[in-house]
Parts: sequence; structure tokens; C-alpha cells
Amino acid sequence: MPQLPQHAGRRLCSWWLRCRGWQLRGDFPDVPRLVLIAAPHSSWWDGYWGLIFKVALGADVAFMGKAELFRGPLGWLLRKLGGIPVERAAAHGVVEQMVARFAAARQLWLGMAPEGTRKRVTQWRSGFWHIAHEADVPIFPVAFDYPSRSIVLGPLFHTSADMAADMVRLRNWYAPFRGRHHGVG
Repeated sequence: MPQLPQHAGRRLCSWWLRCRGWQLRGDFPDVPRLVLIAAPHSSWWDGYWGLIFKVALGADVAFMGKAELFRGPLGWLLRKLGGIPVERAAAHGVVEQMVARFAAARQLWLGMAPEGTRKRVTQWRSGFWHIAHEADVPIFPVAFDYPSRSIVLGPLFHTSADMAADMVRLRNWYAPFRGRHHGVG
């Protein structure tokens, strides 16, 4: 995993996670480039806990988020933490831009929420799959599991030529986990 240097913020975030009873389950893969998907995304708390873990671990993970989050002082902080704003209404070309980033980077972990919203959805957005497939990088599934206060790290997933079958396999991996308000539809 691409790493950031040790600093006081890492220790503070680690302490906060221990105080709140959150834990990490699973192992990080030893690959320089991947698309990390986090689900179920059912609350703004997912972003909060995800960023606290990111800082505590010193993980140099870029992440995509809706452009509205990047306005004002919060925008500065999110960019500093690796955020990439995306205009959802005009998201054309995002896949190509991210594939180009992968082509230019020796190391890049890119985080995304496949649901694209905090509401329960029956179908995920496919951008993450297209990015991983076209950049020829694996997908790393990560689950929020609020009942156990865990972030669960899954096995690396390599895309096939059948996107629909890949989506079913990924969603099945997420089936046991429950977000703050719901599981994966």
C-alpha cells in the first residue's frame, strides 16, 4: 500500500479508533496499483470513518467524491487527504481520466463508492469496474460493517470480460456486511 510519512495525526486517529471500538479485519494486498471500492455506503459517517482509518494507517489512497463536498474549508481538507472532486451531472470522461492517471503512475490506489450514493440502490454504478478493467488493475473490496464496528478488507478481485457476472460476484462478497442504515441492496 502506498504510504504517507508518520506524523502526530496518525497517532491521534489510531487512538480515536481504539476509543470508539473500531477495528480493521483482513490484510492489505501487496500491489502498487488498484481500485478500492467501499460499500455499503449508507451514511456520511462512512466517509468520516474511512478518512480516520486512512490517516491512522498512513494510507496514500486517492478517492473520488461528489464535487459539492469540495466547496469551502472542507474542500481544502478533502483535497489535502487525496480527494478528487467529480461533477456527477457531467461525469463524462471520468473513466478515461482515471485510466490515464493509472497509466502515468507507478503507484496509485484509487478509492470509490460503487453505489454512488448513500441511498439503497439495486444496481451499482459501473465506473469503478470500467476503470479497473481498462487500466488492467485489480479491484480491492472493502466493507463497512457497523454491527461489528469493523472495516473488512476483502480479497483482490480481477475483472473478466463479463461485467454483469463480476458485479454479481462482488455484490455477493458484500452480502454479510451491514452499513449504518442498510446493507448492499
